[in-house]
Amino acid sequence: MSQTPAARAAALRAEIDRHNELYYAHGKPEITDQDFDALLRQLAELEAAYPELRASDSPTQRVGGAPVEGFAEVRHDPPMLSLDNSYDLEELGEWRRRLERLAPGEEWTYCAELKIDGVSISLTYEDGVLAQAVTRGNGQVGDDVTANVRTIRRLPLRLKGDAPARLVLRGEIYMPRDVFEAINRQREEAGEPLYANPRNTTAGTVRLLDSREVARRKLDVAVYQSVTDLGAATHSGTLERLAVLGLPVESEWRRCRDGAELERYVETWRERRRKLPFETDGVVVKVDPLALHARFGRTSKAPRWAIAYKYSAERAETVVKAINVQVGRTGVLTPVAELEPVPVAGTTVARATLHNYEDLARKDIRVGDTVYVEKGGDVIPKVVGVRLDRRPAGAAAFEVPRACPVCGEAVVRLEGEVAWRCVNPGCPAVVRESIRHFVSRNAMGIEGLGDKLIDQLLREELIADYTSLYGLDPSDLWSLDGWGKVSAHKVVAEIAGSKQRPLSRLLFALGIRFVGERVGRILADHLGTLDAVAAASAEELEAIPEIGPKVAASIRAFFDNPHNLERVAALKRAGVNAEEPRDAPPAAESPFSGKTVVLTGTLSAMTRGDARRRLEQLGARVAGSVSKQTDLVIAGEGAGSKLDKARELGVDVIGEEAFREKLGESGGG
Repeated sequence: MSQTPAARAAALRAEIDRHNELYYAHGKPEITDQDFDALLRQLAELEAAYPELRASDSPTQRVGGAPVEGFAEVRHDPPMLSLDNSYDLEELGEWRRRLERLAPGEEWTYCAELKIDGVSISLTYEDGVLAQAVTRGNGQVGDDVTANVRTIRRLPLRLKGDAPARLVLRGEIYMPRDVFEAINRQREEAGEPLYANPRNTTAGTVRLLDSREVARRKLDVAVYQSVTDLGAATHSGTLERLAVLGLPVESEWRRCRDGAELERYVETWRERRRKLPFETDGVVVKVDPLALHARFGRTSKAPRWAIAYKYSAERAETVVKAINVQVGRTGVLTPVAELEPVPVAGTTVARATLHNYEDLARKDIRVGDTVYVEKGGDVIPKVVGVRLDRRPAGAAAFEVPRACPVCGEAVVRLEGEVAWRCVNPGCPAVVRESIRHFVSRNAMGIEGLGDKLIDQLLREELIADYTSLYGLDPSDLWSLDGWGKVSAHKVVAEIAGSKQRPLSRLLFALGIRFVGERVGRILADHLGTLDAVAAASAEELEAIPEIGPKVAASIRAFFDNPHNLERVAALKRAGVNAEEPRDAPPAAESPFSGKTVVLTGTLSAMTRGDARRRLEQLGARVAGSVSKQTDLVIAGEGAGSKLDKARELGVDVIGEEAFREKLGESGGG
């Protein structure tokens, strides 16, 4: 017996929530990202067909909605207090002694938690469903950012088990280190100013007016306190209850019997914290028994029963031996300081990126300078200042090179950018970096093609760019130093296997500026084939949700370049897949079977991607532009040049209502 739509929606939500928990809470995914997205699409299609099934706790509500004009202000009850800080173990001990004087003769345990460096948030659940998320603001009043916080995958929209009718929580929203670094790499390649640190970027992201952009930033959250009484006698017991409800609680908290255990915890994480996936600037220590919280009370700004132990930022002094220039895959020139090796935060730092020439000029860093070095987020070495009192006589300001240091071609700075770049597509540095990107894990995913082999293949002139990888024969490799027949066959088999990657991966691998993994998926989802992407006008690209003028212009610039078109053609000749796989085989007969269909304008009941998938399932070929070969144009609201072209050529045109009727006739509605 087939499921009702309501039962099917409930089953899909449960399955999606299960996979979300496996991925974000346990790090043990059972399905691929593509399969997860397919489940999400099925649910979105079902909710579009039956709007009454859409609920505020549905996983489809995580993707974000249209931009809002501003945020409503919400008063906190109770206020969100800050914490007093301590900066050494003596100050931490003095805090403990003050509490002992307030409760002479009492003994208690402590709860120690890592202090995530993010943005505080107040969360309210009503009847187990996330109802509101409010920023700390001034502690008394904050901004309602519920739509943005819904996009955080690890935060449950509906709690597990028995929760109070109204549950008020406090937590910390943060940006994982790898996400922050990826965003800055993309900005650096695009010639845009880099973000300073994950915390500031998180603060800006939480208050973006477009929740769709927030969803792309992949924020995370940890809940650390319940304002509502959960029936536990201790703070640590409350954390355990929160975890049972399915809430994300940072797992490294510990109960500490006394001051000695507290100090050991603090010292343990002084170095270990550098390997965490998030930034932490200290430890929060709380008196564990909740009964003592009321007894100790609070000051005007902070509770007396809790304190933050802050680790001091570690920096070192060293000397700039040289300033070199790196050339990236998009031709961006990045100045890099070569330093006298110096230990910082547990590792030896010998070089640090200077990001761009504008930043270099602002800090006025020169060869021979004594500089302060820190590790941004305790991960990325950066030069944070100069000892001008130690500047050697005659040290000259670094000048922007007028020619690429690798190929010698002139460099340019495009309007609106801070980066200088080499625009020679044949520059050896650009070619090398583009190959590294092409074979990387999230692009074509060719295992075994590391930097050394790429350099070896280029040096031996066995490849000229990433397209020539597909012409390699095992015999080309086993004749090289360090290669045997088995390893050669394995790498060539990996290269051959990459031909079957979906179009979304290929679009990312091509290295088009501003086309990351997500934009690659969106383009593949809406246009379906590489030819359609290449043929789409800027106007057609901008009609796709989440594709703005800047991205559309970059895509058009890429496919308008004859050199790039030649590479794309070479990939297709080599048999590289240039289509996005369909979700299901086409139906035998339908009103769309065998027809070439073009979608234009905005559809109210579904996305263009949903419409394309339904048409393909019903046997249609969905094209990106109107031509004499087009059989039908489906015109939504705001249809533009494609509709005009269809009328000019006499192509049949139907509106969204007629399209939905035909879907119903063919069982696709």
